[in-house]
Order: sequence, then structure tokens, then C-alpha cells
Amino acid sequence: MKDNLIAPSILSADFARLGEEVDNVLAAGADVVHFDVMDNHYVPNLTIGPLVCEALRKHGVTAPIDVHLMIRPVDRIIPDFAAAGASYITFHPEGSEHVDRTLQLIRDEGCKAGLVFNPATPLTHLQYVMDKVDMVLLMSVNPGFGGQSFLPSALDKLRQARQLIDESGRNIRLEIDGGVKVDNIGAIHAAGADTFVAGSAIFGAAQAQDPNDYDSVISALRGELAGSA
Repeated sequence: MKDNLIAPSILSADFARLGEEVDNVLAAGADVVHFDVMDNHYVPNLTIGPLVCEALRKHGVTAPIDVHLMIRPVDRIIPDFAAAGASYITFHPEGSEHVDRTLQLIRDEGCKAGLVFNPATPLTHLQYVMDKVDMVLLMSVNPGFGGQSFLPSALDKLRQARQLIDESGRNIRLEIDGGVKVDNIGAIHAAGADTFVAGSAIFGAAQAQDPNDYDSVISALRGELAGSA
């Protein structure tokens, strides 16, 4: 299996000092910056756009930025995020009229492409586009808000996705997003995930103790991953 990547979701960060927050969490050992884009249309919330992504790059962030588009339609905004410095761009199949075309658009813009599956969305799209997918993201909560509890049904879905990826023989990451915490990341890893989005588990936990100390939280997550290997 691939190296495990921890991807803090900046949705739970302190936006008044976002650059500092991202610097601190990366210095503490995080691998990827997870960027939640919501449009108050596809999901019932409104968050951030390409200008914030560009601002993080200008601030000096060099780590991969994983842009998760919870919007509909998606094609119009993809070039903007690519120009702003996105590394991965993932979207929900419900957000595109032509999933294959959207995946190719992302790659044509120089980014890695991924599909996102809500808890009740089947994985059937995957079998037709595996050649254009660099990441599969499974939602373990219903999208729209941070701080929700992990849905245990996601574990079986992770196993199914892991099998599809392994059988394809392709270099595809398997990401999980929603309710990932120290006490369940081991089971999530055992089910097949290799990339772990955590928002409130990292930013919220640290802010409750020391606003600048993410080391202990990320070390605890790494410890659970090592124990489940």
C-alpha cells in the first residue's frame, strides 16, 4: 500500500490567521492541505474559492493542495483552481454532466483528478473512468459541514474501493473524509484508505489545548496508523 498521507481540512482552521495555521500544521507533519469548496447549492454551506488557494501559494505553501469541489456545475471553476495552484481537484459525479470530460479537463489543466462519492452514491462510475482517476475520495459523512460523526458504513465501501483500485493495477490514491479521528483512523486504514482528511480532529483538538501545537495530534494519528499496518 502507498505511504499514508494526512490531509488537514482548513475548513476547521482559524481563517483570521489561515496562512499561519497552514504553516503550523505542515510543520507538525501533515502532508497535504485539504481545501473544501462549497457553493450553498450542491451542499447547504458556502466556503472558499480560488483566491484563497492562490493566497496560500503566495504565502509560501508548497505542499500539495487537495481541492474538493462540492459544487454544481464544476467545469467552469476548474481552470481557475488549476491556475491558483491546486495539485488535486476532486468532484462529485452529480456535479458534472459529463464525468469523463471533466476528469480529462482537470488533467489537461495540469492537475491530478479525482472522483468523490457521497455515503449513498454507488461506486459504479469508477469502472468506466479508472484510466483518468488519480484519487478516489469517499465521504464518511454527508457533505456540507465540518465536525460530523464518522458513518461506519464507509468501512465496507472503502474495502470495495480498495479492491477495485488494486484490481486495476493503477496508481490511484484512496482518500477518506468525514469524522476521521485518533480513535477510528486505525480501522479506516485497515479498510484500505491511504489518505486521511481530518478537520476538527486536528485543528479543533489543538485549538482547545494550544492554538499552535498540532504535533501531538498528528503524532497520535501517525501512531494509530503505524499500529494498524
